[in-house]
Amino acid sequence: MSMTREQLENHQIWIYVFSLMIGGLLGFTNEEFGATLDWMISPLIAILMYGMFAQIPFLKLREAISNLKFMGALLVGNFIAVPMIVWILTALFPQSAPVLLGVCLVLLTPCIDYVIVFTQLGKGNEKLMLAATPILFVVQMMLLPLYLWLFIGEEMVGIVQVEPFLEAFLLLIVLPLIIAVITQLWAKKNERGEKVLESTAWLPVPFMALVLIVVVASQIGKVYSDFDVIVRVMPIYILFLIIMPVVSRLIGLTFKLDTGAGRALIFSMGTRNSLVVLPLALALPASWATIAAAVIVTQTMVELVGELIYMKAVPYLIWRNRE
Repeated sequence: MSMTREQLENHQIWIYVFSLMIGGLLGFTNEEFGATLDWMISPLIAILMYGMFAQIPFLKLREAISNLKFMGALLVGNFIAVPMIVWILTALFPQSAPVLLGVCLVLLTPCIDYVIVFTQLGKGNEKLMLAATPILFVVQMMLLPLYLWLFIGEEMVGIVQVEPFLEAFLLLIVLPLIIAVITQLWAKKNERGEKVLESTAWLPVPFMALVLIVVVASQIGKVYSDFDVIVRVMPIYILFLIIMPVVSRLIGLTFKLDTGAGRALIFSMGTRNSLVVLPLALALPASWATIAAAVIVTQTMVELVGELIYMKAVPYLIWRNRE
């Protein structure tokens, strides 16, 4: 029996958990082999980004902007409330500059891909979430340099070399984004283009799984060798996941969001953009890249467990239907 794309997407969390386990097993049992997979990370991420961007309705930006209450709550939540919470958490649990950079990269950027499926599984309004993704993406890329400077200061300016950072951004984010928009424009005018766009919808889940396998297999040795670092960031990630639904609920009530929009806001504020920022972390100088990548991969693992809890807790405990 063949699997539909919807079935594949609905099972994606378990596919990712299984992928993390495979990657971990490969990396632990044969660290040398895992390290040789390093070169595959960038090409796989580029294809993954293209597949994800192709599903984002960039040609329907007006639709996203039209729901002003939700957009206002989303922007306030992700770009004012979240940085404040991250600042408090990193003050309570101080980290070295490379670790702090990894934490900031991942926690200050809202997810634009699998958050849509998590929202749907958590009985939120996934259509609103989908329509908002282009704005979330553009705003986070504009604000990220400012946030990094505010959180890490002058030290970041000296460490983050513009050239490799810019190269990673252009090749792994901008180029796939441009090709995705071209595909969408082609699909509007041509039947073959429409078929190509439809087929790109199959890319995100398998390529996300492949990226997770390769990233974990190639980085797990570094994570293990930096285990004391990982242990110190875990409280930040766990507390972030616990605090976000409470803060989201307050923002949702302030903006008078309906149930579906309120749940979507919780998922957006709790789900982070680890795979989009991973290439940026890997473009750092080697000594920083190793730790920053390990810190980002750790967040992905913690988040997947958190999402399984969110899917039950959000509709049945945090934002119930009768409210």
